[in-house]
Amino acid sequence: MKTDPEWLHKQTMSSLNLLATASSDQVARWLNSQLQKSLCLYDTRLQQNLSGVNFYNPVGLAAGFDKDGVGANVWSSFGFGFAELGTVTYHSQPGNTPPRLFRLPLDQAVLNRMGFNNSGAEAMVAKLTNLRQIKPFSIPIGINLGKSKITPLETAAEDYLQSFCLLKDLGDYFVVNVSSPNTPGLRSLQDAKMLGQILTALQAENTSHKPLFVKIAPDLGWEAIADIIDLAKSHQLAGLIATNTTISREGLKTKVLEKTGKTPQEEAGGISGVPLKQRSTEVIRFIYQQTQGQVPIIGVGGIFTAEDAWEKITAGASLVQTYTGWIYEGPMMVRRILTGLLTKLEENGLNSISEAVGMGNS
Repeated sequence: MKTDPEWLHKQTMSSLNLLATASSDQVARWLNSQLQKSLCLYDTRLQQNLSGVNFYNPVGLAAGFDKDGVGANVWSSFGFGFAELGTVTYHSQPGNTPPRLFRLPLDQAVLNRMGFNNSGAEAMVAKLTNLRQIKPFSIPIGINLGKSKITPLETAAEDYLQSFCLLKDLGDYFVVNVSSPNTPGLRSLQDAKMLGQILTALQAENTSHKPLFVKIAPDLGWEAIADIIDLAKSHQLAGLIATNTTISREGLKTKVLEKTGKTPQEEAGGISGVPLKQRSTEVIRFIYQQTQGQVPIIGVGGIFTAEDAWEKITAGASLVQTYTGWIYEGPMMVRRILTGLLTKLEENGLNSISEAVGMGNS
């Protein structure tokens, strides 16, 4: 646990990049096939369809892990039913000053203030175009869009639009990220008026009707979430992603962070993992109840086990995503979750995941 988490992440992404770009390498092909045999699970009961997009299973990789899309054509080999790339911004940017990623092992959590470090939208276009030629994507690919740090808040809509215009033909769905706590002022874009301007600009350009989601913060009040639900309906969004990381530090067991010797309360950034689990599920349940299940939800926050995923699905999430759980639990986690979900279906006499969505609200 002493290894620097950001260094370890960079090494992981370098390895994934080699695997993703080795089109004629026999070793890479063999490794891909071995990963699929060990980590993937196919069962028609796990399939989902959202806005015309088919998902082999409901467990996806959350945004933040593959910021530049370097592993877009190999995430399927790890068992994921879909992968969300980014957050990508129109302008490339280095992100915040390290250290900016901290493990909280006693809490099974991560504190990050990365600050949307990425190579920019144009670089992602080049990367995804190249990877699709090497090996076509076999699972849906989402692209999470953020605001460039140098772009003023009043021109945020144009910034999001520029990224979308470049990438709109390369993603199966898109996400407007206005909820990261690590870009100054970004969360103010969740205000109904400002978010409405962004969604209006994107949907005007969205002539191919790519599914568009908004990712919201867990720290919003119920009235603010209700306002976003109204926007989702009026702008014909595909749904909402609940939730991003939290700025709350309530109940943390970790008292001192390894790198800085400071407490989590003294360090800026968002918390992901187990401390987020209950609140994200509460938000999912609220959205589902307020909309009678008419606004699809992708649930994310503290998913480590099949029980965690089932809790979010029965609360109202049609799909779920993991990031911190996958870091702590390792590559076998997705298959374990899928196996557990099939057991849950059998125990409840259900024939598909779609039948389980929201059943905990009845």
